[in-house]
Amino acid sequence: MSTSDEHEGGHEHHLPATEDWPHGFGEASWWPFITAVGGSGIYVGAALLVLSMGESALVSTTIGAGVTVGSIGLFLAGIYGWLYHAFVSDFWERGTDHHSGRTLKFAMLLFLGSEVATFGAGFVYYFFVRGTDVWLAADIPEVWGSLVLVNTIILIISSVTLHFSHVALRNGNRSGFLKLMAVTLLLGIVFIGGQVYEYYEFIVHKGFTITGGIYGSAFYGLTGLHGLHVTMGAVLLGIVFLRGYYGQYSAERHTSVSTASMYWHFVDVVWVFLVVVLYVGANLV
Repeated sequence: MSTSDEHEGGHEHHLPATEDWPHGFGEASWWPFITAVGGSGIYVGAALLVLSMGESALVSTTIGAGVTVGSIGLFLAGIYGWLYHAFVSDFWERGTDHHSGRTLKFAMLLFLGSEVATFGAGFVYYFFVRGTDVWLAADIPEVWGSLVLVNTIILIISSVTLHFSHVALRNGNRSGFLKLMAVTLLLGIVFIGGQVYEYYEFIVHKGFTITGGIYGSAFYGLTGLHGLHVTMGAVLLGIVFLRGYYGQYSAERHTSVSTASMYWHFVDVVWVFLVVVLYVGANLV
């Protein structure tokens, strides 16, 4: 048997890409690379936006905004392509799980471990500057209010509805699963809108911006990073909802629902910690 025949015999179905890249690495794909480039570009765009602020701006605001918007689009396209080719198309062609549920859950745990490190680095920075003399001289605005309280309640409720949505699916209640999943997704979108409105109030009406000092950089850096993760979580829940709508889940088949739920509960816990540290604890001596 020739090498090409062996390759065709061992890789009759190419996932997650239609063609392997680079050749010889099995089911390697462009999609994770595209997603990583988009994710990295978001940070670059945010940095350019910061450099475009102030009287002595180093770059144009248009450049920073363009890089940020383009990177977000690339990131979402990468996530969509990655998930679609790895799971959705595989379902229609095979009809059974191609990936082990235990493997995918373990992969999500590893990913969440990297997320703990990411947020942990931000909190380490915050607590480091919190104990310096610079902090004592800084003008810390009053950020706690009814809006953040309502937003927090909304996000906590979304975790509850997501949990019972998953429970309904495992009990074979497809209708209940879809209704509660739709409610969860709606609550997530409302939370994102609430955070955008909060930024608008702070920047336009209170003059509190990311360039407003040591607290401003920490506040917008950490809450913005969290907002990005909630947005990505909403995209994942949207994909889960569509897959559920098309009947791709059952009481025995719900691994991606479990992994998406793990991610959403994680960002909820991080938000509660953010509220305690950044909102409530900011003005405490």
